[in-house]
Amino acid sequence: MQKENIPQKNILVILDDLALAFGTLRLRKKGGDGGHNGLFDITQTLGSQEYSRLRFGIGNDFSQGSQVKYVLSNWSENEEKELPDKLKTAIEIIQSFGFHGIDRTMNTYNKK
Repeated sequence: MQKENIPQKNILVILDDLALAFGTLRLRKKGGDGGHNGLFDITQTLGSQEYSRLRFGIGNDFSQGSQVKYVLSNWSENEEKELPDKLKTAIEIIQSFGFHGIDRTMNTYNKK
């Protein structure tokens, strides 16, 4: 960001999220790390929680202590079937963020 002089408002972090059901996409302008180690590290590096993030839900169908194995495992058969549509929507969100900004993109894609 510093080398290329990219403002923090133009950053979009894309991450997996155990707290969201598989395929749920949630776009936010800012926020806490929610226990996500990657977001914690980014927040520490930037010194701020003021960056956009797109959370991609992967669900939490794992037994106690098996989180790492679950995150690194293959998709289920049903997830593999749904994945292309979910990825297509995620790509649309990313493109909209780049072309239209966070507010318009949130208004378009965060509908229930």
